Amino acid sequence: MHRPELTLYCANPLCQASNPVSHRFCQTCRSPLAKRYLWVVGNPKSLYKPGTLLNDRYWWMQENIVLDTKPALLPEFPAEVSEAVEPYLRLIANQPHVPQVYAVVPAPSKTQADLCLLENAPIYPAEVEDTGAQGTPGTLMPAIADAWQAGTGFRQLHWLWQLAQLWETFAQESVTQSLFIPNLIRVEGSLVRLLELHSGKSARLADLGMLWQQWLPGAQPDIAAFLQQLCQQLVEEHIQSSAHLVEVLDRAIALSSQAYSYHLQVGTLTDQGPTRQRNEDACFPGSGSLLSFSLNGSQTLAEMPLAIVCDGIGGHEGGDVASNLAIAALHQKLQPLSSQAPVDANTLTQALEEATLVANDAICQRNDTEQRHERQRMGTTLVMGLGHLHEFYLTHVGDSRAYRITPTGCHQVTLDDDLAAREVRLGYSLYREALRQPSAGSLVQALGMNASNMVRPTVQRFLLDEDCVFLLCSDGLSDHDRVEESWQAQILPVLQGTLDVGTAVQQLVAIANQRNGHDNVTVGLIHCRVTLGSAQPLAIPDSLTIQPASEYVPTVLQSAPREASVKTKNLHPQKQKRSRPSLLTALLIILGLGGLATYFLIRGIDFFEQAGDPFVTAPSPIADPSVPMPPPATVSPNPASSTFAIGTRILVNRATPAGEGIAPIALLPRPMATPDPDVSRSPVSVGSVLEVIEQRQDDSNQRWLGVRVCSTTTAKGQPVTSGELGWVQEVAIAPFVTANVSLTPTQLGVCAAERKVGGSQAPNTSQ
Repeated sequence: MHRPELTLYCANPLCQASNPVSHRFCQTCRSPLAKRYLWVVGNPKSLYKPGTLLNDRYWWMQENIVLDTKPALLPEFPAEVSEAVEPYLRLIANQPHVPQVYAVVPAPSKTQADLCLLENAPIYPAEVEDTGAQGTPGTLMPAIADAWQAGTGFRQLHWLWQLAQLWETFAQESVTQSLFIPNLIRVEGSLVRLLELHSGKSARLADLGMLWQQWLPGAQPDIAAFLQQLCQQLVEEHIQSSAHLVEVLDRAIALSSQAYSYHLQVGTLTDQGPTRQRNEDACFPGSGSLLSFSLNGSQTLAEMPLAIVCDGIGGHEGGDVASNLAIAALHQKLQPLSSQAPVDANTLTQALEEATLVANDAICQRNDTEQRHERQRMGTTLVMGLGHLHEFYLTHVGDSRAYRITPTGCHQVTLDDDLAAREVRLGYSLYREALRQPSAGSLVQALGMNASNMVRPTVQRFLLDEDCVFLLCSDGLSDHDRVEESWQAQILPVLQGTLDVGTAVQQLVAIANQRNGHDNVTVGLIHCRVTLGSAQPLAIPDSLTIQPASEYVPTVLQSAPREASVKTKNLHPQKQKRSRPSLLTALLIILGLGGLATYFLIRGIDFFEQAGDPFVTAPSPIADPSVPMPPPATVSPNPASSTFAIGTRILVNRATPAGEGIAPIALLPRPMATPDPDVSRSPVSVGSVLEVIEQRQDDSNQRWLGVRVCSTTTAKGQPVTSGELGWVQEVAIAPFVTANVSLTPTQLGVCAAERKVGGSQAPNTSQ
């Protein structure tokens, strides 16, 4: 008997028309049909057969996989979060490794357990049909044991590295047993993904070594000897901490990565949007930039792919000033990295955290100087990407986002610092339930709103093991799931080589303006290409140093896959034994939360919602007048670490912000530690090209660049002219230029001829 085709209802809440499941677009409103595949925890196959509906909504496909046929409706939320569900919530920062609870469906009888449905499980999405990647929509991705032998040595080490990274947070939630069940460990290309979580008795790293030993026969020849030695060290308990294990794997991966070359292309664009009167977003490199990089171990900061997206908070009170201040401070603080060789993971992670806090201090100081309090304080969100060697680092504060796109999927890899995410991380509610609460999108932290000891930036480290794209964007694009809707059409072609990065960035901004349009929008796109060189992969020796546990001293930071370790400790405290609170305790908690809610309402919690970017602030600490305020954090340029060596050509590709106190780029007749209002200045317009012909330091140890103007553009205010000489402070110009880019003969102008450095070519300093 022929069974009628399944009905799938439109996800558009205003439509919800029925459609055949084989269709891709709604026949009524033409919206894309959402095909949300879910994994059912447990073993209810004896109760349900493929082709039946669960709860008149979830179509049972195969095994424990169901399709939500009514995605426009809210899923079923439990009346109380159970202990079985809590680990998923607390580990939300570990997405996409860990799926999240989508719904809890009541069992058909009281003798049966409720069914927990997981979203973002390792199930091939419907889009895989059009990406060219292997996989069938609605089926499980391969288990690691099945994919193991087909992986390169680098990838096999990468998979183990991710499992080691998960150990610490899994141990805090007593779910390390999940890492010992091979069928639960699935892979999506280079990414490790867990099918579900299992709790149980506490496990040891020695047990992990015993599991990995089962995979030794399929290990690639270049890592086989090392991996055998590593497993033996684990089993014999010479490695007793996940940090130690990660460090050992890091050393092996660094050797293995030398067989590959890494090429990154960075494109940025920011736009005011159709409804805003000003653009409070900012980006680095400057809007409209398109730069290419090859990663190696001897790069200066100017040669490393760095992309920053900031979304200013404060409306007319100075959000644009805050976002530009953050970018300038970040660029200045990261300058010393160019002189450190080599820069290891620990150094780079700490440098990114410290730079973020320096940017926070710069905005706080500006707020304090201008006597801005509470609602008047300006701030900014931050998402920043930096490529180095075989790694990519993401730094995040606020609700600007980063996504990682591969041929098999698009994954959000940052977690918004808002009230909804905080509720989930504390185990109070499911994410989709938390989004329904008032002020769910209000931020709990951003740069510039509070002192640095109250800011917890998230720094993540990714290994570049396959071609991928990192998308950084403000919420002008990410709101209403526009990235999830458009990645296949707008970003996947970049990976397939049919669309260039610059065009993709422009199309994403256009989508944000057309389909959202309520905010400024900023996009940074980083296309990472990984190529195996002609040489064979280096064999990793089994003698690679593995210190006994008694001699181990941590030297490389173990970064949690989804958030900084300090935040993990704050939000995921180690649990000894769970117990339900008493009725009296529960009442006290409710009263306390009510008091806090009343306090925040009185303090003006709704101000930033009116300004366009909701933010919840804590009261500023009251300064003790008897304790002197520390000076603002500054970085004295190191002569050996200058980004702009003599002979460097630099393109001015971004205008200085119009905010008070941020002077536009201008050439001076001589270096001046103290500004002199009587000295004439020659403004430098966007598009001008300068050549560095001399360097000096003034009495305050600030670096100055003697430059010649190669070419310029037409601008107001008596701009510089081609061939003009002058001086500019390095830290003042660095955030607004790009060094050593490919220039046309027209852009090179008077510098196209052979240079004559020194003598009469140096700027005049006799004035």
